[in-house]
Amino acid sequence: MEANSSTFRDGFYAGLLLAVAAGTYLFQLWQPERQVKLHSQHLVSAFKERDKEALEGFIDLEYQDQWGHDRAQLVSRLDKVLRYTRDLQIQTQGAWVEISRDRGEWHARITVEGEPSEVNTLIAQHVNAVSEPFELQWRRRSWKRWDWKLVRVTNTEFQLPEGTPF
Repeated sequence: MEANSSTFRDGFYAGLLLAVAAGTYLFQLWQPERQVKLHSQHLVSAFKERDKEALEGFIDLEYQDQWGHDRAQLVSRLDKVLRYTRDLQIQTQGAWVEISRDRGEWHARITVEGEPSEVNTLIAQHVNAVSEPFELQWRRRSWKRWDWKLVRVTNTEFQLPEGTPF
């Protein structure tokens, strides 16, 4: 009888320890600063992988950027950019995050490289010339601690080239 209670007690403590470890991991994972950083990294990865569906999933319905694009225009332009670019490599440098309640800002300098093509060269020339960091503004959209959406992108130094479809 004592062997059974010892086995039950050991199992109980092992389960309790596992639950505490999982809870601690999720608590750290779901911290706003961590979520904004991860969402920004995953957004960049989705662009590198040319995953239009994943990119659309990050963009909030109320998205509006400094260049006058709303969500529909951004998605349309992303489709064109993804269609005409090949092997576009995006690098981020000096990334940092600021959090204020249910809002977060991710800042980083972004540079791009890619196989030589007219579109890749045009994008690289304009993006790489910018020394100021890009700012991605995120908002938590629900009670779920992992539900962050991109609401705005800004960079005061970056101007879109005239006459380009993107």
